[in-house]
Amino acid sequence: MIKMFKGMNESEARKKILESVAEYCRTYHNTGEYKAGDRIPYAKRVYDEEEMVNLVDSALEFWLTAGRFTEQFEKELSEYLGIKYCSVVNSGSSANLLAFMALTSPLLGDKRIKPGDEIITVAAGFPTTVTPMLQYGAVPVFVDVTIPQYNIDVTMLKNALSEKTKAVMLAHTLGNPFDLKTVKEFCQRNGLWLVEDNCDALGSAYRMDGSWKFTGTIGDIGTSSFYPPHHMTMGEGGAVYTDDSLLNKIIRSLRDWGRDCICSSGKDNMCGHRFDKQYGELPLGYDHKYVYSHFGYNLKATDMQAAVGCAQLKKLPGFVEARKRNFAYLSERLQGAEGKLILPKPCPDSDPSWFGYMITCREGVSKNQIVQYLEEHGVQTRMLFAGNLIKQPCFDEMRQAKKGYRVAGELTNTDRIMQDTFWIGVYPGMSREMLDDMADRIMEALENE
Repeated sequence: MIKMFKGMNESEARKKILESVAEYCRTYHNTGEYKAGDRIPYAKRVYDEEEMVNLVDSALEFWLTAGRFTEQFEKELSEYLGIKYCSVVNSGSSANLLAFMALTSPLLGDKRIKPGDEIITVAAGFPTTVTPMLQYGAVPVFVDVTIPQYNIDVTMLKNALSEKTKAVMLAHTLGNPFDLKTVKEFCQRNGLWLVEDNCDALGSAYRMDGSWKFTGTIGDIGTSSFYPPHHMTMGEGGAVYTDDSLLNKIIRSLRDWGRDCICSSGKDNMCGHRFDKQYGELPLGYDHKYVYSHFGYNLKATDMQAAVGCAQLKKLPGFVEARKRNFAYLSERLQGAEGKLILPKPCPDSDPSWFGYMITCREGVSKNQIVQYLEEHGVQTRMLFAGNLIKQPCFDEMRQAKKGYRVAGELTNTDRIMQDTFWIGVYPGMSREMLDDMADRIMEALENE
């Protein structure tokens, strides 16, 4: 290895390594082509040598924690979304945790969420949209959803409102935006925070007041996940974004141990007042790098993750368009099944970046039989995550004690989704042959019903 770099400076050696990495990726990765009968996953990473070169480039620096790629990614994701502030974190679940906990900060005064306050949400979704509320001691108020959009039934918002309500926190289900106009007007009218869990909807857009905006940027805070199945990936990773400078300050503090200092890792005294201020009951001039204004966490991602994200972000617009095409093609292929299946529909005034293709079986059609047929014939399926979350084992104690959460009205459609709904993938690496095979297997399953 030493001979390999003989006569080279570090820059030349790095270039040679990265050229070799690119060649390695082209030779040994992404070489398999789909053949009829191969298993069709609901999601899969789509990448090339650019991601691998970035990853190794970051590893060669051995900085390991957040660094130059993190700063680049935060800047470029902010620019893509058209939003002022972006903070990279280690997962979408951590992003939801930060988004919620930011609203509990004492810096928000009377608008802060306190234990016992209520948050309007839905039970049909992923647990970590709701988990931060319960862990903090807030009370989720569950509202039913609609079919075939699978988002909150906005006619139930008024019924869910109480004197204790402080926020609405909802996900855009499988990329399909919820009715942002109605929900945002409801929040503004009642002085509530709005958090958009955008983890399954990066690239989705919504027409608000005559102009298109990306989901995640219309509420007070938005979140993203970069887990491998999502619209783009870092492996593990996520982001929290906002246009509000105070919320951004709180988010950054909570992400970075709860500290008051804004210096990046490895940097000192950016404010010029590291040793001359009074904080709390600390001695005058106590080192600002070790002043804590919140009870925080360490939820940063590594620079290696962000390096992969920088390469993925360049591909994101193409990924989004591919997901839309795949969704439209499946809808065309499955039109003949609408007597037995309810096919998904986008929210009005929206342009979804679909995460998956949701299907609900009509009365008399067995979801279990269809799902089992698809799985046996190589088509991977997924449920709408928790189904009805309050029927999960993690809710057993609260359900038996009848406390810790509230249900506004009935969760009729939520229960139906738990019983009758499943989804298949539309990820950008799917070929037309894969889409055809999925559609064919669904039609076969219905014939065997």
